[in-house]
Amino acid sequence: MTKRNKIIYWISTLWLALGMASTGVVQLSKSQTEVDSITHLGYPAYLLTILGIWKILGVIAVLIPKFPLLKEWAYAGFFFAMTGATFSRIASGDSINAMFPSLLLLVLAIVSWYYRPVSRKVVPANP
Repeated sequence: MTKRNKIIYWISTLWLALGMASTGVVQLSKSQTEVDSITHLGYPAYLLTILGIWKILGVIAVLIPKFPLLKEWAYAGFFFAMTGATFSRIASGDSINAMFPSLLLLVLAIVSWYYRPVSRKVVPANP
């Protein structure tokens, strides 16, 4: 892995982790703003707890060494959560400004996944 790719990986991964962890904590706080936001999208308020826990666990999985299969699941979860958030905003008629956070986290997840080192990838077994 080149030095450039390592830098891209770590910058995107750290920003992804910060974004997911902070939104996860905010979702777990169940502030009235968060409850209003998720109910505006048509989802029940209890989904905040589920999303918050999953995001924090996903951040842990992406940052700890080893466990490449767990990392794949975490990246997949981030991808599904952020595409779901983006399309929920579109379906609700929200502005691009409301979609920006989920789009940014989606891009960071894709970049981090793409540039991850070999030690963090699932290597297929030789048949």
